[in-house]
Amino acid sequence: MSHPTAHRTSVRPAIESDVAELVRLRALLFEHLGGDYFNPASADDSWRSALADVLKRQLTAGAMRILVVDGEDGDGLAACGIGSVEQRLPGPHLRNGRVGLVIGVVTAPAYRRRGHSRAIMHCLLDWFRERDVARVDLYASHEGEPLYRALGFTDHPDPALYWRP
Repeated sequence: MSHPTAHRTSVRPAIESDVAELVRLRALLFEHLGGDYFNPASADDSWRSALADVLKRQLTAGAMRILVVDGEDGDGLAACGIGSVEQRLPGPHLRNGRVGLVIGVVTAPAYRRRGHSRAIMHCLLDWFRERDVARVDLYASHEGEPLYRALGFTDHPDPALYWRP
């Protein structure tokens, strides 16, 4: 499972005792991305407990792969990344309809530039290959885009729109 890097990054599956740290890292991601979409002015902190509940269920459900890198000296988690697989309808552009999604790869500021996100991504890509996905999608921050392009990600041909009820 572990993909060591020059800095000896060790990636492991998350466990239930990691949930609070996973919520902390996800909050860091939203703070970093900013804007009303990721940090709406009307939001309260109730999303954190909802996220914790979903993460606890997903740790054992098998539909997601939640990976972490430990910080130093009991300093919590240094980084995390989540992958999921969705079954869509097959087509000529999607041979089996299986689409992977990389969700929120994030590294705490004190641990950046050490290869943690790259190591997590290698493990997630291996997991997607094992599940025979036809394509892996992700949304990249400006800072993360060079890493993902180096791993072979390219611009998506589909226009993206969203709707909120």
